[in-house]
Amino acid sequence: MSLPDPIRLYGPGYKRDPYPLYERMRAAGPIHRVSFPSGVTAWLVTGHAAAQRTLADPRLGKNHALGNDRWRENASIMPEPQHSQLQVHLLHQDAPKHTAMRRLITDAFAPRRVEELRPRFQEMADALVDAMPADAGSVDLVRCFAARFPFQVLAEVIGLPPHLADRFRRDWGKVVAPVGPTDPGRPAYETRLHELQGYIAEVVADRRAAPGDGLLSRLVTARDAGELTQEELDSMIFQLLVAGQEPVTNQITTAVVALLRQPEALERLRAEPALLPAAVEELLRLDSAFELTTWRFLAEDADLHGTRVPAGDSVIVSLCAANRDPERFPDPDTLDLDRAQGSHMAFGHGSHFCPGATLARIELQVALGTLTARLPGLRLAVPDEELPWIPAVLGRGVGELPVAFDRPACPYRG
Repeated sequence: MSLPDPIRLYGPGYKRDPYPLYERMRAAGPIHRVSFPSGVTAWLVTGHAAAQRTLADPRLGKNHALGNDRWRENASIMPEPQHSQLQVHLLHQDAPKHTAMRRLITDAFAPRRVEELRPRFQEMADALVDAMPADAGSVDLVRCFAARFPFQVLAEVIGLPPHLADRFRRDWGKVVAPVGPTDPGRPAYETRLHELQGYIAEVVADRRAAPGDGLLSRLVTARDAGELTQEELDSMIFQLLVAGQEPVTNQITTAVVALLRQPEALERLRAEPALLPAAVEELLRLDSAFELTTWRFLAEDADLHGTRVPAGDSVIVSLCAANRDPERFPDPDTLDLDRAQGSHMAFGHGSHFCPGATLARIELQVALGTLTARLPGLRLAVPDEELPWIPAVLGRGVGELPVAFDRPACPYRG
């Protein structure tokens, strides 16, 4: 069958502000064929109601084995034979395997447990602010805070010991960005991949030799008991280390940028810290770090929102477009701290709803509460248009966030 020409979902202008394009796409219909810089094409779902139906549609599976040859030709992220070793995690599984694997991690992210850790998270956030140079003129909030706080929290939650946490390199997270076999950056990509695989092997060996009661130790025990294969264990650790902290880093940046663009909202949040939970929900809705979901596939040709989608073509959902659907959220482009909270989709929907959503919410409350309370006069140190939005396919955030502020205040105790 003849397929429509795809809409490009890449480029600096798109990454800086994709919302005008999403608005036009929503107005034209719920599903569109799109393309990414790696050459991958997909069917993108945009509206809120359509997104919810898609993410709960039992016809759509997550296992990459469902992808057709056209998708597989361009979509391979990791070179063989490494491809299988880090790609059989929760995001690429369907029931019953997904259900069994997810059950192994839910206790670690249980709401009561992570809430009990809030004071510890606050200590971490305060220590990072204390370490910021007060007389430097400006600091990169990503390097000094946003890229460090979520990883420290994650290490605490999953039981990654300090001697291993100190050696983790954020640069390894770049292996989630597709790099084609002829791309000049391929050698550096493969170096990162092999280093990350070696690091994961060290984590497994360490937790096997000195087991504790943390999540990583429990996963290693599950592997030894035959509940996981070695590839599944490595993949789950990979997912925890990358997906468990990088999106929160990016969400801190999108939230801070939104607040700096609305100084009155920033000042109100500083004056009324009780607004933090509602503010976090609104900031998640306004500009989600999870811009797009990962791939889903139909096992056979089928109708999806009035469009015939071939079997094995990838289907993705724009969570950002769903979260600014005016049919669900009046005046959706406005940051409204008094907005009646509703079903935003920043953490997805359905069986693949983010298992760490409660943890992420607490992290964001602590992070934004600390930054707004302890950095009076917080402001951008460069023009807004110079902020470097990351070129990631699925995520949103800025790679650097230069800010200036007045002398840090005493530790936040809200």
